[in-house]
Amino acid sequence: MKYTNINNNLFIENRKRFNKNLRPKSLAIFNANDECPQSGDQTFPFKQNADLFYLCGIDQEQTILLLFPDCPNPLYKEVLFLKKTSEHIAIWEGHKYTKAEARETSGISTIFWLEEFEGLLPSIIHYADNVYLNTNENDRYVHTVPYRDLRFAQELNQKYPHFNYLRSAPIMCDLRMVKSAIEVQLTQLSCDITEKAFRRVLNFVSPGVTEYEIEAEIIHEFIRNRATGHAYNPIIASGKNACVLHYNDNNQICNNGDVILFDFGATYGNYNADMSRSIPVNGRFSARQKAVYNSVHHVMKEATKLLVSGTIWNDYHEEVGKIMEAELVKLGLIDRHDIEKQDPKNPAYKKYFMHGTSHHLGLDVHDISNRYTPFQAGNILTCEPGIYILEEGLGIRLENNILITKEGNIDLMKNIPVDAEEIEELMNVN
Repeated sequence: MKYTNINNNLFIENRKRFNKNLRPKSLAIFNANDECPQSGDQTFPFKQNADLFYLCGIDQEQTILLLFPDCPNPLYKEVLFLKKTSEHIAIWEGHKYTKAEARETSGISTIFWLEEFEGLLPSIIHYADNVYLNTNENDRYVHTVPYRDLRFAQELNQKYPHFNYLRSAPIMCDLRMVKSAIEVQLTQLSCDITEKAFRRVLNFVSPGVTEYEIEAEIIHEFIRNRATGHAYNPIIASGKNACVLHYNDNNQICNNGDVILFDFGATYGNYNADMSRSIPVNGRFSARQKAVYNSVHHVMKEATKLLVSGTIWNDYHEEVGKIMEAELVKLGLIDRHDIEKQDPKNPAYKKYFMHGTSHHLGLDVHDISNRYTPFQAGNILTCEPGIYILEEGLGIRLENNILITKEGNIDLMKNIPVDAEEIEELMNVN
């Protein structure tokens, strides 16, 4: 890992909060993510299971966490199983956690090697009445791959069919939506690194540069500031490419007169930033580009005001839709007749603003959340309105990350330039 050690109080407190939600005499088991094959003997870069990391901070493959707060043997109330290193692994793969390092990282005293798991599990599980298993219940996820947690659940149910199996995911969802002070600090670090990359880009862009050259500048700044890398595949979309919401080719020349839409963010300590900005290739917006830009910025500012404790997800998005509708009328993209005849299930503004305004942010970029739970203090949400006009080859999206507190909200990206005039000033500083 490139990031510095995280205060293990984060993981100790997270386990305490999780344990309080368990039924009496319950064992909970969490697995690391799979190492996914890429080709030949290669695997894709490993990304830790967010729930396991949340509870122990171990950022390594082939890890299992057991939590059994009512276990009659105190030794097994918290147990970590780790991949055992060897001279061969050390030479070919590099350093793995020692037991001492795992204790320091997680705050868990009882550490075994993974090869001991099958032999030790019977001496632990038979003293439980309930077994909590973890699966991916993010409602954006459509199951197509038999991932490790799912396979483990099926195998355990075959070996120990007499237990009452319960779901950890609803508990994890409620816990992970509310960020602690340390989690906010880690997210802020990701936002700060993202800011540095954006300011670097503002000084780099000019007519004739390519999207991939800009992407290279971004990852350079991320890595030199100890980020793991991109929180997600970056979008560097110039001209009409900006009207493709998940454009990732990043292989075109940025032409004079076009606007570039950026959507990128750093990940630090597995906590993510998610930023969108739109800048003129030549350093100056045209009158039309600035009008569209300022409309998006207005919607962003008004939507941010709605991100407060107690706001309901669907109500929030409906209200933002009304704000966007008024801006699109002002820009001449829709008119009152379009609004009067619109299908309520597919309002007229959706032609130019077809995605949602916000999502929860955390260990996952689209963090697990319950859309029927009102926003609450400790939530971090994106705010990302956009207007996409394919016939004009123009797409504008602006996005900041907003922390809700009891006193209101805090923009974690407040220092990242966003006003159109400030963007132009910074691009023309020389």
